[in-house]
Amino acid sequence: MSWLQPKLNLRVAQKQILTPGLVQMVSVLALNRLELREMINQEMIANPVLEELSEDGVVSENYSDEAFVKAETEKVPETEAANPFDEFDIASFFNQYLDSGNGIEHREYEQIERPSFDKFLSSPQGLSEHLTWQLSVTICSDTVREIAESIIGNLDEDGYLTASLEELAQNGRYTSDDLEDAVAVVQEFDPLGVAARDLRECLLIQLRTLDPQNSVAQQIVSDHLKQLQTNQLKEIARALNRPVELVKRAVDVIKKLDPRPGLRFNKTETRLVEPDVYFRKVDNEWQVFMNEDDLPQLRLSPVYRRLLARDAADREVRNYVKERFTAAIQLLKNIEQRKHTILRVCQVIIRRQGDFLDFGPDQLKPMMIKEVAEEVGVHPSTVSRAVASKYAHTPQGVLELRAFFSESVNGPEGGSMSLQTLKRLVKKMIEEEDSARPLTDDHIAKKLDEAGIHVTRRTVAKYREDLRIPSTHQRRVKA
Repeated sequence: MSWLQPKLNLRVAQKQILTPGLVQMVSVLALNRLELREMINQEMIANPVLEELSEDGVVSENYSDEAFVKAETEKVPETEAANPFDEFDIASFFNQYLDSGNGIEHREYEQIERPSFDKFLSSPQGLSEHLTWQLSVTICSDTVREIAESIIGNLDEDGYLTASLEELAQNGRYTSDDLEDAVAVVQEFDPLGVAARDLRECLLIQLRTLDPQNSVAQQIVSDHLKQLQTNQLKEIARALNRPVELVKRAVDVIKKLDPRPGLRFNKTETRLVEPDVYFRKVDNEWQVFMNEDDLPQLRLSPVYRRLLARDAADREVRNYVKERFTAAIQLLKNIEQRKHTILRVCQVIIRRQGDFLDFGPDQLKPMMIKEVAEEVGVHPSTVSRAVASKYAHTPQGVLELRAFFSESVNGPEGGSMSLQTLKRLVKKMIEEEDSARPLTDDHIAKKLDEAGIHVTRRTVAKYREDLRIPSTHQRRVKA
């Protein structure tokens, strides 16, 4: 049993370790302009050494020299009695931010901190809140109420029930009658069609409430929904033994129904976008400029710098200030590195996409992140972070930097065309087609081949599906 005895072995292995400074550098690079501004404000609160540059922009001290921290924080004899904190009045330091004595700065501070009027406005009500409120004023048994709450919690953003009745039953805890009653209760709520399990049930709920006498519309939805989706009105009329005109009127009613009733309660709020960079033409050449408006310009506090310039009696104070200075300098370096990386990446973008900036989307050239990374001399993940969630102000509008990247079209003649350009071309062909004789994927592929762009029918079908364009049968409009 000697093999069970503990043993010591030495082993050499390579392991990558990210330092805190490197982690911060990666995080700062991924921030857009709004996020960077918020992060800087938080850092100024957390680190007293950092302060915002005054409006006149005059700084008499060189705060970016890392050697300053090393040179000014050498160990000093412990016998020194002077304490640099004695040189300034702590009370006046706080009065600068809280109260100057005459009340002027105090009032300004209060005005800045006063809550915005927007805080008192009611926020948009979500679908779950809207349904829960209706359930709270509905008379039903406690069991049905519990199930209804579970149903509301299992609705997707369109308002459809994603859980089966078996899952809602919770291993036999509820009976099938209670489950059906709970589903019926929620389906009576506003918006009509909510808690349906499929499109057919969603439309039928709305028809039975909004137009209960329209039996033709209900029959179409109940038994011929697939034919309706492909616009086969004559076939539906023959199956129902009804005139085509009557079927068309019923279809017009169905078209007014909402297939996604919950979506209006789950609309994504408009996102505020500010350009991180500007692409401008100077002397007939495209150049990139960073948007640094309203970004706090940082410097190291001269008050704390003087603390390090002199001998401090309190070792803990001295070490704390030294630590804060080191962290502040690291942050300043990372912010500058972020700016440098974004500018270099954007310079490559404008060199490669000059025609796009001049003439529009149809001139977008294929460009991969890997290619830009090789030209800049960094890892592809660095380029990916540099363009993530960042926007450029261009003559073609405010665009996300990722919009400049696109794969090339497969094929010997299509290598110079971007995938996005080809998709726009396919979409334009379909928009200009005859609705009575829509183009098939094979026809589109042949037209592209005649234009020198060789792609297969299956590739066209994939692009069409990516654009969420229905198939030929679904687009055909029959007389």
